[in-house]
Amino acid sequence: MAVQKELSPGIVVLSAVVGGISLTTGALLTVTSLFGYAAGAWVSPEALSPGLVGAAMAGVAPALFTIGRARLWEDVRSLVLPLVIVLVGLFTVSLLNGGSLQATEGGPLFLALFSLGWVATLGLLALGAVGCLVAQYRRPAGRTGTAPRPPAVPLPGWSKPPLAVVGSGWLGIGAGLLAFPGFWGALVPWTVNRADAQGLGVWALALGVGVLGALAEDDLTRIRPALRAVPLIALATAAVLAVHFRSVDWTSGPGVSLLALVAGLFTTGVSGHWLLARADRRGAAEPDTAPDPVPEARLSSADDDV
Repeated sequence: MAVQKELSPGIVVLSAVVGGISLTTGALLTVTSLFGYAAGAWVSPEALSPGLVGAAMAGVAPALFTIGRARLWEDVRSLVLPLVIVLVGLFTVSLLNGGSLQATEGGPLFLALFSLGWVATLGLLALGAVGCLVAQYRRPAGRTGTAPRPPAVPLPGWSKPPLAVVGSGWLGIGAGLLAFPGFWGALVPWTVNRADAQGLGVWALALGVGVLGALAEDDLTRIRPALRAVPLIALATAAVLAVHFRSVDWTSGPGVSLLALVAGLFTTGVSGHWLLARADRRGAAEPDTAPDPVPEARLSSADDDV
């Protein structure tokens, strides 16, 4: 049995807490955006940007609740590492754009209090995420029980080039929006300010790391939790974009690229689920069709006795 790291309880607790907060907060941002209101923590020129942030938060939440089912760190790191990037990244972006917060801009009382709670909660979660991640990597490697690990299910060769393109696309866009929001923000096919550009950049960067991380794992059984998140994020994002269809310049290059990347994200999740389900069915059928080694062993024993 390969030596691996057991999943620490801190990661399980963190994922459950973040899942609950992401589901409620993401639903709030998404629903208000669908009705045309920009209810984000910072002031946004349009309702689309906070809606997309909320859609990503709500989309990833169900997958976070399933992390506790795993025994090994290697089975969840393709989802947990992007989660840490999101928590630390959004907290940093909120601090760097403190002048755009609803509380600073003198927004409505509810939004002002929401922005203060957003920063405080993100700060605690980011600190906890970094601490849990450090504790996880300091955890000694060793045998994690007698239960056999399911056989690896490598990614098919035809899926790797598209995965590399989708992952690199999200990673590049996210890095550009974070590092150079003035330049890359102007390329976003709707109106954004600096905080919007960097907030969207955090999520794009995390998606890129997640997709490329799955490519590096090269094992569908290890990316099962991440596969639960990817199609839901894509569907929630598509719903917000569809409602704000007229706000997006779809004829521009960035508009077409965004459509392709969202479609690629959804296709990645659906195809991954299909391949993993097929591998699970095949694995379940193998014990029934495999020859029974017992008679052969008994025959050999009988020959020895003779």
